[in-house]
Amino acid sequence: MSESELGLLSRLWEEHMRAPFPPHMRGREIEGEDMVLLDAEIAGCVLSSLSGPLDEKRHEILLVCLGAVEKVQPSIDDEGGAIEYYERLREMAALAVKIGNVNAQ
Repeated sequence: MSESELGLLSRLWEEHMRAPFPPHMRGREIEGEDMVLLDAEIAGCVLSSLSGPLDEKRHEILLVCLGAVEKVQPSIDDEGGAIEYYERLREMAALAVKIGNVNAQ
């Protein structure tokens, strides 16, 4: 695992924890995806990846969530900073998957 990737993931996580959830995304579905649940699932897996290698179940959840966030991104409007919020989620998910793949080798 690259220390710089883990450092970047840690920095993104800290930014994410300071960022308010975009209020207009509460209770909203885009492309069949619950936006609060998507946030929670990615956040939980990222937090786990910061403390050690992901187990297979969390790795699979993260892969599904990464696909989901990439699917919904074009439909997200920028009210309340939603575009930046979900882009950071996508970036964290991608990094955690990459770090997890390196750990599995």
